[in-house]
Amino acid sequence: MKRRSVHLQKPKALHKGSRIAIVSPSSPADPAALSAGVAELRRLGFRVEDPPILHPQGYFAGPHEELIRHLRKPFHDKSVDGVIATRGGYGANYLIDLRLATSIAGPKCLIGFSDLNVIQLLLYEVRSWAGFYGPMVAAGFNHGANEASGYDVISFWQTVSETKRGWKIPLQAECLASGSATGRLVGGCLTMLQTSLGTGWAPDTREAILVLEDRAMKPYQVDRALRHLWQAGKLQDVHGVVLGDFPDSEPAVAGSPSIPELCERILGPLGVPIVYGAPIGHTKRPMLTIPLGVRAKLHAKGEGTLEILEPAVIE
Repeated sequence: MKRRSVHLQKPKALHKGSRIAIVSPSSPADPAALSAGVAELRRLGFRVEDPPILHPQGYFAGPHEELIRHLRKPFHDKSVDGVIATRGGYGANYLIDLRLATSIAGPKCLIGFSDLNVIQLLLYEVRSWAGFYGPMVAAGFNHGANEASGYDVISFWQTVSETKRGWKIPLQAECLASGSATGRLVGGCLTMLQTSLGTGWAPDTREAILVLEDRAMKPYQVDRALRHLWQAGKLQDVHGVVLGDFPDSEPAVAGSPSIPELCERILGPLGVPIVYGAPIGHTKRPMLTIPLGVRAKLHAKGEGTLEILEPAVIE
């Protein structure tokens, strides 16, 4: 069965001088990290709105009603060009439903990873919005360009500003299964993808290049999540797989399989190109920005490359 036809909805490109709003749909951000991230965005030439003042409640950045109001606001403000989350953590799932997806204005660049990915999945499945899986204000930008735990500046600018096709993202990974494949880039955070199953916004992974990453998962937990995706029919028809480097995920028992070993065991029989160890999402290396929803070609050779066959933004 072929995947549904997607007419990707693309936001306007971001450039120096673009106005950026900051949202916090998940956990509260460290004030110092937030300030450092805002300073870095301004150094890049963006006009950045001051983050809204919130009143954290435990592991939530604020009351859910307040967070969803702050999330909606920049999408309905015509003077705002793009939206970046402060950090991940937990809580975005309290804000989403089909009404959010159908009522929010846009598209606009919504940039981030981790917990924010559930909103990106929703907007892609319901509204066919392009997604921007990359650094956040207090989880990437705060550490600086091309720095450890920071962000890769080239892939960021390419993803949010390049309006032509044919550029490439070096994946800095290793090949578990060689070859080349073409498909739409779908996915993001493994936990968010798994928890979308059974909802109205679980991604259509047929003929896709599936992107999966996370952190602090023991190998057996990754094993369980991948088996769940298989049992839900989300792996059988993918064209290729790009895996992150899964930091802080060492085996709990000496001698048990590592994450790359179990990924090769579970995903290898798919017979598609697979790369492991790309610095995407939760990584301690400079984080790549990945345009979700666009057509791309995965070259699983050497350290792996993503060739972007269509831009994620328009002029």
